[in-house]
Amino acid sequence: MYAASREASSRSREALRAALTGSDSVAATTGSELFAVVAVLDDQRSLRVALADVSVPGAVRAELSERVFSGKVSAATQAVLTTAVAQNWSRTADLVDTLVLLGQEALLESAADSGRIDAVEDELFRLGRIISDNPELEQALSDHAKPAEAKRELIGRLLTGKSDTITQTLADQVVTRSKTGIGEAFDELSDLAAARREQIVAHVRAAIALTDQQRGHLAASLQRIYGKPVTVHVQVDPSLLTGVVVHIGDDVIDGSATGRLERLRRALA
Repeated sequence: MYAASREASSRSREALRAALTGSDSVAATTGSELFAVVAVLDDQRSLRVALADVSVPGAVRAELSERVFSGKVSAATQAVLTTAVAQNWSRTADLVDTLVLLGQEALLESAADSGRIDAVEDELFRLGRIISDNPELEQALSDHAKPAEAKRELIGRLLTGKSDTITQTLADQVVTRSKTGIGEAFDELSDLAAARREQIVAHVRAAIALTDQQRGHLAASLQRIYGKPVTVHVQVDPSLLTGVVVHIGDDVIDGSATGRLERLRRALA
């Protein structure tokens, strides 16, 4: 984002924090309604452009949003939306993308308030791995020609009765409008959930499945290195032969057999 949109996003997030008071149902409702607003803006280009038109005073844009959505969303959602559209955005897309992010954060706040954030984070990570490991499934969920309802039905068959309702809501939103790889989008959501718990995420590829004790030792070692709690997500990759490869942000710790062989090959070249 350019500077204007970064400032607008920051103020919109402050409005969300102020709005999310009370029970976890307030956060859940706000998140779901923000997703519904985004769906309307995705469908109505003229409205989308009008709400982000910096040539029009912010107060006028805020009034327009209230005329369109008042009575259709809760007071908390309307307060967040009014603040967001009153800001000056560098691009229309930045307004919409920020509303998506605020919806995600509201739902994760609800999960945290109700003690379900750990389960939601784990479900999002596992769903991302299932999709990434199944090219046909990822293609079906990424197909822009496929109706949104068909994608929601497909993801619903994977999740209904097996996951938290918040995971389902987040997943529905991802598959209907994600512009990146679907598996990658779920990884980003999982990371966002970990950040909500003030933890960093280690994406680990291991030659074989790790025991709970091994995962605990690895998490403790990484916490000593990075100075804050670490959530460890493990994907089994037999091609590594032995050992693990750890990704934390841009950092890569390669302790696999293939990594050691590659370093040896380069040293001998």
